[in-house]
Amino acid sequence: MAQQTALITGSGIGIGRATAIALAKAGRRAIVTDVLDGDGEAVAAGIRGEGGAAEFHHLDVTDTANANAVVAAVEKAHGALDVIVCNAGIAKKIPLETMTDEEWDQTHEVDLKGMMRVVRAAAPAMRARGSGAIVCLASIAGTAVGWAEHAPYTAAKGGVAGFVRGLSIELAGNGIRVNGIAPGLIRSAQTLDDYHSIGAVGLEAAAPGIPLGRVGEPEDIADVVVFLVSDAARYITGQILTVDGGLMTAL
Repeated sequence: MAQQTALITGSGIGIGRATAIALAKAGRRAIVTDVLDGDGEAVAAGIRGEGGAAEFHHLDVTDTANANAVVAAVEKAHGALDVIVCNAGIAKKIPLETMTDEEWDQTHEVDLKGMMRVVRAAAPAMRARGSGAIVCLASIAGTAVGWAEHAPYTAAKGGVAGFVRGLSIELAGNGIRVNGIAPGLIRSAQTLDDYHSIGAVGLEAAAPGIPLGRVGEPEDIADVVVFLVSDAARYITGQILTVDGGLMTAL
C-alpha cells in the first residue's frame, strides 16, 4: 500500500508541529506548511532525521495562488492528498470599539477562509480518488464559550464548526470524512502570549479548574488528529470533538 500523504497547515510550531510529527510517526508523509519558513524547515528536517518522510512548503493560507500552487505541487509529486489538517490560525486581542474592518478581515482570512482555500484546492483530486480525511482546528472559544475582546476569533472559530458540518455532507458521497477539533487550554505559542491570550501565568492559574488537573499540551491534540484521520474513525464525520480535559463539562 502506498504511503499516505498528509498536509498540515501552520505546522512550524505548536499544535501543527506536534501534529506533523505524530502523523509522520504513524507512517504518513508529512507535508509541513507555514509562513514561518525556518520553523517549518526544522520540523520537516527533524522528522526526516527520525526516519520519517517529510517536506516543507511555504504556505500563506490567505493567498489563493499560493494555496493552489502548493497543493498542485504536492499532488504532482505524490498524488491526491489523503489527509488535510487545517490548523493555521491567529488570535489577537481586538476591543470592539477600536476594531478596524481590516483587523476583522485578517482573522477570518487566516482562521476560516484559509481553511477553505486549501480544501478547495485539494478536493477535486480527493473526490476523484474517492477517499480522504480532513480535520479542521476550531476552539472551545467560538464553539462553546465566548472570549472578551476576541470577537473576530470566536466568530471565525464558530464558523469553522459550520464549515466542517457543511463539508461533511457535501463530501461524504465521495468517501471523504470531515471533522473538527475544539481544543481547550493548550500550552502553545498562542496561549503563552501575555497580551493576545492568557499567558503562562494565566494558564497555570486555570489548571486547577480543569478536571484532569492540567493544561493541555500540543501532543494531546495531535494524537486526536491521528485518530480522526485513521481507519479507526472510519464511521465518524461531521463532528466537532472537544478536547479540553473536561473543562466545558465543569463550567
